Amino acid sequence: MVGVLHDDGSLGAGGPARSGSSTVLIRHAGRPDGEQTDIRCDGAVIVEVGPTLRPRHDEEVVDASGGWAMPGLHDHHIHLRSLAATLDSVHVGPPTVRRRTDLADLLREADLRAPSGQWLRGYGYHESVAGSLTRGDLDAMVPDRPLRIQHRSGALWMLNSVACRAVGVESCTLPGVERSPDGTATGRLWRMDEWLGEVLPSTPPDLTTLSRAAAERGVTGFTDATPGMSQSSVDGLAQAVATGDIIQRVHCMADPDIAMPAFSVPTQSASSCAGTDRFSLGPRKILLDDDRLPTLPDLIERIRRSHAVGQPVAVHCVTRLQLIVTMTALDDAGVLDGDRIEHGAIAPTDCFEWLCRRRIIVVTQPNFPLERADQYDTDVPDEDRPDLWRLGSLLDAGIAVAAGTDAPFGRPDPWQAIAAAAQCHSGRDVGETVSTTTALRLFWGAGDQPAAPRRLEVGALADLTITRQTPAELADDPAAAEICATVVGGRVIHRG
Repeated sequence: MVGVLHDDGSLGAGGPARSGSSTVLIRHAGRPDGEQTDIRCDGAVIVEVGPTLRPRHDEEVVDASGGWAMPGLHDHHIHLRSLAATLDSVHVGPPTVRRRTDLADLLREADLRAPSGQWLRGYGYHESVAGSLTRGDLDAMVPDRPLRIQHRSGALWMLNSVACRAVGVESCTLPGVERSPDGTATGRLWRMDEWLGEVLPSTPPDLTTLSRAAAERGVTGFTDATPGMSQSSVDGLAQAVATGDIIQRVHCMADPDIAMPAFSVPTQSASSCAGTDRFSLGPRKILLDDDRLPTLPDLIERIRRSHAVGQPVAVHCVTRLQLIVTMTALDDAGVLDGDRIEHGAIAPTDCFEWLCRRRIIVVTQPNFPLERADQYDTDVPDEDRPDLWRLGSLLDAGIAVAAGTDAPFGRPDPWQAIAAAAQCHSGRDVGETVSTTTALRLFWGAGDQPAAPRRLEVGALADLTITRQTPAELADDPAAAEICATVVGGRVIHRG
């Protein structure tokens, strides 16, 4: 229950988070040892922790009733704009869609419902549904409306002919345009998000709905791992934080030439929750693909350029080759505190000592082995299976590990990732399973220190997730977590 202590000592219903110097008191918060405690937040920090704190005048009170108060969940790898775009998109991959006929029926129904001239957008496609889609395949399903479908890897867009004509694919000279032997564009565009963003009709993403939905699941922060964002894109994300469209913290990966955005609105209002304090720039995202790897000298230079300005790198590694190339480049360029491997989908044990000694952080997705078990059964070579999406063995080796959902390419609910990490299932070796508390700790780090789980102690940042379940109840079934309250910077941003 959330409320406000009034002058007469009564506890009234809590309204929206208030501006000013009000404090928040969390009472009867459950601890893993079975005891309960109270936590007082004043401003953006925790100022008192103890079993019998007395409510103050006009203090906002959250009665956890034994529910677990923990450091706020931070999703350390997500793509906010892409996730927001899925709100107006059609999911066209497993498990929702498994056959070509299902895909055709779904797209035709969406075509009939959409206003004339509006683009259709699909996401989550995998070849197990209908093979490698070209513009001809899509024309047979939706011939008269622009249609684009994103592969669930995020690396590929597939456009029908109406869409190709609308954005000028045939005249585009970028190497990501796939062409048939006669030079005609197939409608398949590789790693061309930035170009598409420039030529497509502009529709602002609904970051407000996304942010509120995440708050309902106890999420207090995001690290946006979108590669190559322009200054205007970063500015727009920062502005969404400043205006309160996004009510969590955002740590944004950026290239070295991206400047910290200037905020054009007051940031101490109740809606903005000190927006300038909630947005920060993070490491440089470096994207690797096996079929278009940079030369080793080029990769080394990119790493050195970031390190020269004190900026760590976050290197996308989903194959054995990508990890080996990254290790080689970092050995030459040198390692900076905060350097990260994103995904680490294939992590051979002979790399463990290097990762540990260099103090490289691995930001993994525990949800993928469960969400994509069918795909991995058919797509992953036998020799790679033992090294696929390691978790428990990384932690046992002393490697720094954090987690993110990679939404929208994974499901956005961190509790499903936590449950997947803590349960035995066909997609993961039993030795990689961890306890619920260990899985939670993967989401307890701050944006700039993802593998250092925060503690609820005096002086700590007042970002908290409070569940209705006790620690013991949550350990048994983390996927069923219900959120009592979510607190960011000492302000209640969600009340269950």
